[in-house]
Order: sequence, then structure tokens, then C-alpha cells
Amino acid sequence: MSARYPIISVTGSSGAGTTSVKRTFEQIFRREKVEAAYVEGDAFHRYDRAEMRKVMETEEATGNRHFSHFGPSANLLEELETVFRTYGETGNATTRHYVHDEQEAELYGSEPGTFTQWAPLPEKTDLLFYEGLHGALVTDKVNIARYADLKIGVVPVINLEWIQKIHRDRSTRGYTTEAVTDTILRRMPDYIHYICPQFTETDINFQRVPTVDTSNPITARWIPTADESMVIIRFSKPRGIDFPYLHSMIRDSFMSRANSIVIPGNKLDLAMQLILTPFILQLVERRRRTS
Repeated sequence: MSARYPIISVTGSSGAGTTSVKRTFEQIFRREKVEAAYVEGDAFHRYDRAEMRKVMETEEATGNRHFSHFGPSANLLEELETVFRTYGETGNATTRHYVHDEQEAELYGSEPGTFTQWAPLPEKTDLLFYEGLHGALVTDKVNIARYADLKIGVVPVINLEWIQKIHRDRSTRGYTTEAVTDTILRRMPDYIHYICPQFTETDINFQRVPTVDTSNPITARWIPTADESMVIIRFSKPRGIDFPYLHSMIRDSFMSRANSIVIPGNKLDLAMQLILTPFILQLVERRRRTS
């Protein structure tokens, strides 16, 4: 961790809601006049879209039906660790962008499903913000978690996560339900071995839990709304967290454990603003004192 060049990492799998969490951070950064350098997790995939399809076919032909973006072999994890370490030491590093669609293709001048060239992060930033799959990963080869000053986990209960992925991939990518189900099954071993363990490394977890029946996520006709959900917020170190203040500010919230508060799903943005703003300001103030 670095007092002078702090790092915030948000970790969650595809469809977990990390993008909406990123928007909340952007609002806080804008309001508090914090200059952030952004690093996207999918920029560190090892293969572009076409290459990934070919590698998956090759792996499956050899009997490996569980090759996925969740696992180490499909990602440049050593390079990601280097970015975290280098930024913490110098305030700069090199990254790239993965181009998702036609809109981003116009922005970056590269075809959808490809990467841009590697380039330095902006100079003179207050902190680095990472959002992706591996921001708190610890394996026998890398320890990315140790370089982050604030680690956030975003993970819905598993049935809700599957529902969100199925609906998103069908609506935005044109996949069939069967194709998305195959993807979920292929990812499960890597999800268990590399995604789940990260949520014990995080400082704060936000877990959305539906309050409606999601017993069969494969046939669910819609995604449970925020009004049909609760969010469990777990602090790894609850000492210093003003739970009475949070309870007074967030209507219908309650404590479920000594380190956990439960809030209505439609109060997530408010809760994140209340909880995360002080952490961000502490990191920035500590940075400015050491500059």
C-alpha cells in the first residue's frame, strides 16, 4: 500500500454490478475534486475476442471444458500486479483499453473485441481506481490485494448474478439462454477458485439479495429490481465505522451482525456515498500530506 499514491480496487464478476459502483465512485471523485487514473480489468485479458474463441476451442478439444476469463491462464495477472506496484511507487503505470462495442470503437479507433495500444496513465493523479475481476487476487504467483489501499467487493447472491448475466447477454449480445448457461457452467471452477476467495480479502463487500423468488434463474423472466432487493454491507474491520449514523441516515436499515448492516436495495447509492466518501477523503488527505 502507498500513502503517496493510493489505489482503490473494485472486484466483482461480469454482471455483478461493478459498473454501477464505478459510476458512484465517479460521482464522488467529481464532487470532491479528486483526479483518478482508471484501470479496467478486461484490459488485462490475455486474448482479444477472436483469439479467445480459438483458444477456448483448442482447450475444449483437449478436454478442458472450463477455460474462462475468470482464471489465471486467460489473463495477464503479473502485468496487472506490476501496474498496482508501479503506481504505488511512482504514481504512474501503463495500461490499455478493451474495446467492447461500436461506440467504444469510434472513441478508441480500434475494432470491437480488440485492444488499444499500451499507453501511460495520466500524470498527476490523486489515486488509481481499478474495476474488474482480479483486484483482490492472491495466488501462489501474484498478490494483487496487498497493493490496494481500499478493496471493495461487489457480489450478488449466485442466482441473482446468473439472472443478471443471462438477461444482459441475451439482450445486448444476442446469445441464447442455452449459450449463456454453457458459459456459466464453463466458468464455475474458476469462479470458485479465483473469484470467491477475493471477497475475504476485501475491506468492504456489497452483496445484493433478492426478496422475490429466484429459485430457477435460467427461466426467470426479469431481473429483480432494487425495490425487490436488500443489500448486505460487510466491513472486514468494523472498528471506527459509525453504524448508528448510517442507521439514522438510511431508513429501514438494520444490523445483522457486528460487522454488517442491511439496507433496502434502492438505498445502495446513498449508502455508498455515505460510506465511501470518508474513506476516499482520508486517502487523498494522506496523499497530500506526504506530497
